[in-house]
Parts: sequence; C-alpha cells; structure tokens
Amino acid sequence: MSTDQSRRLPPTLEEVAAAAGVSRSTVSRVVNGSTRVSPEVLTAVTAAIDELKYIPNRAARSLANRQSMAIALVVPEETMRFFGDPYFASIVHGITKGIEPSDYVLTLQLASPAGPSEKTVRYLLGSNVDGALVVSHHSGDRFLASLGQTLPVVFGGRPLRLDGQTSYFVDVDNAAAAEMGTQYLIDQGRQRIASIAGAADMPAGIDRADGWKRAMLAAGQRTDLLAHGDFSMASGARCMRELLDRAPDLDAVFVASDLMANGAVAVLRERGRTIPGDVAVVGFDDSSAATGGEVELTTVSQPSVEMGEAMAVMLLALLRGEDPEPVNIMPTRMVVRDSA
Repeated sequence: MSTDQSRRLPPTLEEVAAAAGVSRSTVSRVVNGSTRVSPEVLTAVTAAIDELKYIPNRAARSLANRQSMAIALVVPEETMRFFGDPYFASIVHGITKGIEPSDYVLTLQLASPAGPSEKTVRYLLGSNVDGALVVSHHSGDRFLASLGQTLPVVFGGRPLRLDGQTSYFVDVDNAAAAEMGTQYLIDQGRQRIASIAGAADMPAGIDRADGWKRAMLAAGQRTDLLAHGDFSMASGARCMRELLDRAPDLDAVFVASDLMANGAVAVLRERGRTIPGDVAVVGFDDSSAATGGEVELTTVSQPSVEMGEAMAVMLLALLRGEDPEPVNIMPTRMVVRDSA
C-alpha cells in the first residue's frame, strides 16, 4: 500500500496509545468515560485523540457500556403526513441540533396513529435504543404513553398521563395560545367567529379548541361553529366548506394549524370571500406554511425548532442519569400578516 493510501486510513486505538505513551487498554478506558485514569493520563490521551483526529468505534463502545448509543424518534403518523407537514421538519431540525453534540444517533420510527406495529414494539423494547422521543402522540395509543416505564422517553406535546408515572414533555400552553389567537379576532370586532380544530384524539387539538371556546364565552359569543380536522390541508378545506354551509355569515375563523388554515383560505377564495375583508383567518404554528400559501397568514407562533432541541436536551439529561424538570412550557406570540 502506498504512503498516500495509508494516510487516508483512520487512526487506530493502538496509534493513539503510542502517541500518548500509554497502553491500549488505558486509551480504551478514557474513550469509554472511565474515571480510573489520572488527570495527567487523561490530558495526554485527549491530546493524542485530537491530534490524530481519532473517532472511537461506536459498536465497541456500545458493547463496553451496554448501550446502543441510539435514540428512537417515534412519530405515530402516516408517512405522507409526516413528510408533508413543515411542523415536523422544524421539530426534527431542533432534535438533530440537540443531539449533534452527543455520541447518539437518531433512528426514525413512523407508526400508525392507533399504535405502533408489533415490529416497532419489538424494536423499541429489544435493547436497540437507549431512549425515545415521541412527537404527535394520539390519546388512544396507550403503548407509547406507557413506554416511559421501560425507557427514558420525552414527548413533544402533552401526552396522556398514566397513574403513578411521570411524563417528560416539551410543549406550549395550547389553550392559552388559542385563546390569544381568538381574542385577536374578537378585538378586531369580528362577530361570527368559527374554529377549525385539530384532531379530537390529540391533546393539542383538544386544548386549542378549548382555548377558542374560552375566549368566545368570555366575549359573550356563540361556540356552535366548530369543526374538527386532522391538521392536514385537505381537512382544513373540508371543515371550511362545512362551516360556510352552516353559517354563510361567518366573518372570521381561528384554525389550529397553518396547513389547515391554507386549506380554509383556498375554500374561502373559491366561494368568493375576500380575506381579510369578508373573513379574517388566524392560523397556528408560524411554520413555512404560513408564508407559502395564497395569502400570508396571521398566526400564533410556537418555537418549534427550539422545542425539538429542548426535547433532545431533556432526554440526554435522563440518559445521563440526571433528573431534569419534567415539563418545559415554551412561549407563544402573535405574528400579524395579511390574513387578519
């Protein structure tokens, strides 16, 4: 083998040991985080690793630590919904930012909203991952809700709570955020405000509908114009048609996601309604969908990237044996654009 070819080979544990002037087993102890080395040896080995740009063998470390060094990202949604919703892109971006400084890798597990398959269950419970992040949890899925009894788990969004079990999650106050978005419409003088809510089997869908009702009741307005979608654009369009058929005089709509709001906007324009002149629209998320549709959306902004990163940081703390605060509620704010 030529000298040029040999230079391209990654450095070995033995080469690090020679550079540091210690044994191979000593380097192995340092790489695996053992405390049975002196500060001087630790400094020498670390310097040799940096100089040679040595990358530890992940499989060997996993065996030594009895860890997989993998984290599962579990999303109980259909494949098309996961890849078509910019909210998930933001959350995953934040998660990867949070995990990047660690030695863990992320594996994606898409599951049915009703519950994971037997294959996914075997994977999650078969020592293949050290922990899990669950995004878009549906209330009927009791397996994922109880997964924290077996693995360290952090949820994106408030999950079902089981008796005697602490749930770790990152979320916003969905009810208060929806109340804020609805109050914005009330303050504009809108008198017939409908709502397109999210899925009725998801805490976020339930809480955002409750926030809309809370604001409406406080203002003395009716709460009969409510339709449930599933956070998809198609469901937003379907719900908007239903609401217009029931109440042609509605003059505003609070929508529980930007994608559904874009579906609603398309139907309003199809029916000849001007936005915001005839009907004002407020969405939720402040995702790329808020500025990528026919009308730029006024929306309730939640920090989705930061939420994903906070989920990863919380799970890494659990994996280190620490005891982080189990609930992280992040702030929301109104972003005003053309639709209201």
